[in-house]
Amino acid sequence: MENKNIMFADYPDIVNLEQMRNMLGGISSTLAYKILKTNTIKSKKVGREYRIPKINVIKYLKLNIISNIFLNFLSFFIVFI
Repeated sequence: MENKNIMFADYPDIVNLEQMRNMLGGISSTLAYKILKTNTIKSKKVGREYRIPKINVIKYLKLNIISNIFLNFLSFFIVFI
């Protein structure tokens, strides 16, 4: 089965911290380290560098999009109760 995921096609399969920051809209280094240290996005630390599978960044983004849609729907629904 061919992988049809073209999100971030210009990025390698394993990204570094700077690439992950760019993929997440240019977040700060502090926030990026917090995301990795809390294992919110799964990664491996090799020496002093983080190696992050691109698919884990994509999963994180998709999960956050779904969560935001649900929370927006829920808040909209509560207003009308």
